[in-house]
Amino acid sequence: MKAARVVVLTVAIAAGGVAAMLAGRSDKPPEVKPEAVQVETIDVLVAKGDIPMGQALAPGDVQWQTWPTSASSGNFIRKNERPQAVEDLSGWIARVPFIAGEPIREAKLVNAKGSGFMAAILPTGMRAVSTQISPETGAGGFILPNDRVDVILTRRDANADKTGAGDSRTSETVLTNIRVLAIDQNIEEKGGQKVVVGKTATLELSPSQAETLVLSQQIGSLSLSLRSVTDASKSEVPDDSKSNKKNTVNVVRFGVSTQQTPK
Repeated sequence: MKAARVVVLTVAIAAGGVAAMLAGRSDKPPEVKPEAVQVETIDVLVAKGDIPMGQALAPGDVQWQTWPTSASSGNFIRKNERPQAVEDLSGWIARVPFIAGEPIREAKLVNAKGSGFMAAILPTGMRAVSTQISPETGAGGFILPNDRVDVILTRRDANADKTGAGDSRTSETVLTNIRVLAIDQNIEEKGGQKVVVGKTATLELSPSQAETLVLSQQIGSLSLSLRSVTDASKSEVPDDSKSNKKNTVNVVRFGVSTQQTPK
């Protein structure tokens, strides 16, 4: 074999070795799998199924469920703090509906202590008073429990005969932004219904408002005016200690709006 061929063969073998070495160095290192992050958890009391408003809790209505500790609010009922919560809350009444899996909060429950549901859910200092309604005086049945309404009194003007004006009637908004507790005995929307046609509406009133409503029932006919959700969010509950049991009402007479305070 000639020397030239030996040199060429040697160079080729060397080049192949170098190429193989470089290819080996270009291989990616094996990926290191990250270790699983350990999340701290805690057992929280949740609704086992849907719980409607007004239902008394039974042990089978709730269950303990594992939640991330960082996602559990201080208002949640935790097993490590109240291991007997299922038994302790048995018989308490739901003031608002719960959906399945929703954490149970004691603020949304009330211990009736033998009282009826309506008495149990009334806020301190408030009263439940009923008034008769019809489709014509109750917004055609579109008023549902937990809506807010204005109460309008319509009565015959006592001075109409004296002035010779004939039959004259006056409309007065005697109560504003009143919460509807129930229509007949329905305390919440049932089965997705959008209309509740009833004969009685139960309203949440302060003591002075209750007196105004009862008096208004005796002197004329009442109608409920449904408020929008935006208006309903504005609080207009009067302070009884400062009202001296007088309510300022807007009076509309013959299309002219005035304001007066009934004595």
